[in-house]
Amino acid sequence: MDHEGKGYRKTLTPSQAKPKIEKFCAYQERSHQQVKRKLQGYGLSGMDADLLLLEMMQANFLNEERFAMAYARGKFKIKGWGKVKIKQGLKREGVGEKLIQQALASLGMDDYLETLHTLAKKKWPLIKGASHIEKVFKLKRYLVGKGYDFEAIDRAIEGVLGKD
Repeated sequence: MDHEGKGYRKTLTPSQAKPKIEKFCAYQERSHQQVKRKLQGYGLSGMDADLLLLEMMQANFLNEERFAMAYARGKFKIKGWGKVKIKQGLKREGVGEKLIQQALASLGMDDYLETLHTLAKKKWPLIKGASHIEKVFKLKRYLVGKGYDFEAIDRAIEGVLGKD
């Protein structure tokens, strides 16, 4: 009997799901939405999932503020993401606007601009283009894709080009 198909899913009782979800939350910070999806994947009904979610919050396994801060810090430090992309990611995870603003404010402006400048400086010599304008456009497009705002990008590019 083959149970590997998509239609087969073992359902767990709340008491069976609890240690699994505790381990899931202890491994790294999680959003409420991620945990709820995981619980639904275990086959828990909406009411059971909500009760277990509440238990996780009361036991401090789950904290939306901690998640928002860790997400913002991690994506900025490790992936070099800008505030625009971090904000989109937090919204996608169901984090409230107030917590998003708090998480973005926790990123130091000096570090933010320095990281942007470093990304621009590293990328500039790697860009191939027929003209200077084309190369600048490609650099801007790359930095926008990383999630930085236009004003900061323009300042970073001025800094890179001013030194070349």
